[in-house]
Amino acid sequence: MRPVLGQTWPTDTGVTRFIAAYATPVWEIMEAPEDLAAGPDPGAGNATPEPRAGRVRVRVGASCFAAERETLRRHSDYFRALFRSGMAESARDELHLRGGVSAAGFAAALAACRGERPELGGAEQLVAAVEGAAFLQVARLTRHLCDVLDSDNCLLLYRAAAVFGVRELFHCAALLLRDAFEDLRDAAERTIPEDLIQYSQSLSPASYIAIGTHSPSVELLGDSFRVVCYLDEEEAEWKHLTDLPTLCSTSMAGVAVLDNRLYIVGGVHGYGKDAVDAGFCYDPGSGAWTALPGPRQPRHDFTLLGHEGRLYAIGGEVQKRVVSTAEAFDPLRGEWSFIRDAPRPVASAASAVARRRVFVCFWKPPDTTDIFEYIPAEDEWRLATTMLRPQSYGHCMVAHRDDLYVMRNGPCDDFLRCLIDRYNVTTGQWTALAGHYINSKGALFTATVRGDSVFTVKHMLTLQYRIGGDAWRPRRQMKGFPKSGSLWTCLLRLPSAGPVTPQLDAGGKEEEEEGGGSAGAPPRL
Repeated sequence: MRPVLGQTWPTDTGVTRFIAAYATPVWEIMEAPEDLAAGPDPGAGNATPEPRAGRVRVRVGASCFAAERETLRRHSDYFRALFRSGMAESARDELHLRGGVSAAGFAAALAACRGERPELGGAEQLVAAVEGAAFLQVARLTRHLCDVLDSDNCLLLYRAAAVFGVRELFHCAALLLRDAFEDLRDAAERTIPEDLIQYSQSLSPASYIAIGTHSPSVELLGDSFRVVCYLDEEEAEWKHLTDLPTLCSTSMAGVAVLDNRLYIVGGVHGYGKDAVDAGFCYDPGSGAWTALPGPRQPRHDFTLLGHEGRLYAIGGEVQKRVVSTAEAFDPLRGEWSFIRDAPRPVASAASAVARRRVFVCFWKPPDTTDIFEYIPAEDEWRLATTMLRPQSYGHCMVAHRDDLYVMRNGPCDDFLRCLIDRYNVTTGQWTALAGHYINSKGALFTATVRGDSVFTVKHMLTLQYRIGGDAWRPRRQMKGFPKSGSLWTCLLRLPSAGPVTPQLDAGGKEEEEEGGGSAGAPPRL
């Protein structure tokens, strides 16, 4: 059944081409399909047919699709239930879906089941894909829709997810709208119901977080600079969020965010730059730090990133030797395990996640920049691209939509000016962005993307740029971080009532302070 939202969904002529990539016209099928509503086979008795292997044809409207039964069973809850139902239809070679899903929606679901990333450019294709994800219950398609979510389609997908009850997509779209509300306010107020706007506004926005570099402090020695700060954008200044644990090092450490928790792992301490064999996790919901084990191979100056429930520690230095070993950490089990080594020894490599794909930028030797993709499901590294570009030192990489932005120092005669190059992971094309950016004292090498904005910070100034076209355009200036030196930056969603201070109970243990704030209940899906 098509959604009723008070307006007609836009028509996209690309839908026909999209369906044709996966379907065969019905008039080319020799045998007439059976109707799924025909009921049990009278000759089957009470026996339950065993699930069959092989291929099956699925008719949806005027199109017919060929698919592997096992592919549908593994990735669609709808077909899994059908094939296990014991109904006569579950054993037929041809199925007929009536109502609930369009041919375009089934095509998108089938592509996702096969492990593909279907292109969903038009409005009608997007709505049909949401419909297919809901009706056929294909988690892969839902995740893909979350991946392609951006400020251009956010309102459409937010409303469609509400209509079809796709909760994961609904929540992701609500968060994006919250973060980009400054840009989307006018369109949102014109096109989506007030209750959807109110729910999005009840969520906590992603706050810009900055951490200075420190070695572990001496026990009981007060250090007012060992703080984590967040940017109060309304007042345009940095404010105290939490103090670093006494034994936590942020010097040459790994810093990453996973599931809205800040992880700081490893680092160095002492004049000999000994590796810190420990990690720490900060939960903004409770305001508490917890300790966690360090990697199985203590390391520093390595890359740490969070992705789909795991932390990944890649390369770094071990006993003054650059290594290629890599490890994954499972927070639920509290265990590190080795994964496939990086393609070559690497230290201080930049990383980013674009469209749920993990990319690591290998920038040494200075004349070459290789970007490798790590594929967790296959535990495999693949070379994505190589860029040749003169540089002096330092680099950073961030992702926006399906673009990677690599920022690096410019020619050696002007090493404080930063050049930006854009690599599109879909088309495989590089683009040099217009303009140079001052890199004084670390600016841009701490770039962090939120919505269509990118934040950079140094001691004197915090800058917000708008990403658009072939340039980053200055958008806003705010106070700089209240400490000079190198910085780590990231995004965290803080409680709506502000930072939480852990309270001690009678036994001396931390407990969460009341009034930490929580999001309101979502509109009924």
